[in-house]
Amino acid sequence: MTTPTASEEPGGDKAVGPGGGGGGRGRPSGRQAEAAAPGDSGVGVVTTAVPARLDRLPWSRWHWMIVIGLGTVWILDGLEVTTVGNIASRLSEEGSGLAITSAQVTGMAAALYVAGACAGALFFGWLTDRYGRKKLFMVTLAVYLAATAMTALSFSAWWFFLFRFLTGFGIGGEYAAINSAIDELIPSKYRGRVDLIINGSYWLGAVGGALLSIVMLNTDYFPKDLGWRLTFALGVVLGLVILLVRRHVPESPRWQFIHGHGEEADRLVGSVEREIEEEKHEKLPPPAGEITIHERKSIGFGLIAKTVFHSYPKRAVLGLSLFIGQAFLYNAITFGFGSILTTFFDVESGHTGYYFAVIAAGNFVGPLVLGKLFDTIGRRVMIAATYIVPGILLFITAWLFDRGSLTANTLTACWCVVLFFASAGASSAYLTVSEVFPMETRAMAIAFFYAIGTAVGGISGPLIFADLTASGVPGDTALAFCIGAGLMCAAGVVAAFLAVNAEQRSLEDIARPLSQTEDAVGSASR
Repeated sequence: MTTPTASEEPGGDKAVGPGGGGGGRGRPSGRQAEAAAPGDSGVGVVTTAVPARLDRLPWSRWHWMIVIGLGTVWILDGLEVTTVGNIASRLSEEGSGLAITSAQVTGMAAALYVAGACAGALFFGWLTDRYGRKKLFMVTLAVYLAATAMTALSFSAWWFFLFRFLTGFGIGGEYAAINSAIDELIPSKYRGRVDLIINGSYWLGAVGGALLSIVMLNTDYFPKDLGWRLTFALGVVLGLVILLVRRHVPESPRWQFIHGHGEEADRLVGSVEREIEEEKHEKLPPPAGEITIHERKSIGFGLIAKTVFHSYPKRAVLGLSLFIGQAFLYNAITFGFGSILTTFFDVESGHTGYYFAVIAAGNFVGPLVLGKLFDTIGRRVMIAATYIVPGILLFITAWLFDRGSLTANTLTACWCVVLFFASAGASSAYLTVSEVFPMETRAMAIAFFYAIGTAVGGISGPLIFADLTASGVPGDTALAFCIGAGLMCAAGVVAAFLAVNAEQRSLEDIARPLSQTEDAVGSASR
């Protein structure tokens, strides 16, 4: 087996070989040699055109099935986080059925949810690279469903905290399994915009959670100790529907051919090609080329860590910067948005959902409008812009808030504009770490950068921000805004120098698979 040895180019790009030589449309993608490479734990050497065949597919009904089956989990995550933020005030009220304070909900419970997501990302990320995308994105959703159902049955603070952690554990696993599967199944021409829009769909869930909380917290409809429980129960129902749809999403052919299932990958891609040709009523063009790889049953964690940090140090710095910036902004600020409204603007707890629905809608529109530009203008310019611009706007918002110049409505409007740009930037963090590292490390890389970045900003952020908000001093909350703004701007500057020009390029061209042979690179370059 070989590892990348070329030096990194300016801006974090890696000098790697192209995806291979020629190859025809009907050519078998899994031509296997008789013996495995010496010292390799795999089962043989295989030459495949699967990556090129997937990348040259036109957009089709099959791709829509992938988007719906995998992308809808972000709606669940948005529903979860927003629901808890909006019911914080209700849970702390007498008669809610829980002896808990609002600060504990937005601070301790939020931090435990994020801690669970970090742990789940690392644990399930490792399993995803080892056992496949499909198995794990079914398991992680099941964990989420069970934990959410138990949260609805909370009878004390410790029970609520425990199952918030386990809910995050399942969601964290989803991030690793889903993002890796999406990037490996979506054609390179559309990968940027699709990844951003799918990650941005989190905010559709946020809109739903905000509006749902308005109804569920209305004591004319439900008692104080029942409405918030039904909110979690509805999340379980939505998750079960997604589980039914997800059964039809296939395993990643890219994962299959590396892990000794080349024939299955060939059959899967062949069936998709025939389906798309029937849908489009035309023959597909020949694939651009092939790669030759050593099949392997598993990749050691030590090799993964060495590859990410030794072979791609600039990309590692980029990934950490993007995740820390966006994690602190979102986990520290949006978790406490409801508390800000009730503390500083006397908004009733049952009405905070209206305000949050507005900023959530702005968040979703951002990736929807800006996503295509990541595939056309390019990654470097767009990532830097969607971090620096919202950072500057957030500094302005903090200044206005500290002066007392904002109302509940104007603060919401400011946030809507800030997060229009920031949501595209946050989604680009997941896109970046899922496409700039080798195939064998993808899920684990996503898990690692998500866990580290979120641990720094997502665990400490809510704890710090809960105290700053609870003080009732505008300057304290403005300080939290400024910290988030500073980290976003800093991450944008890092992206301006280190972002990889990955737009419309094959994943194997951006980062050569660890299992790819040197001979394949040499023959391709001749």
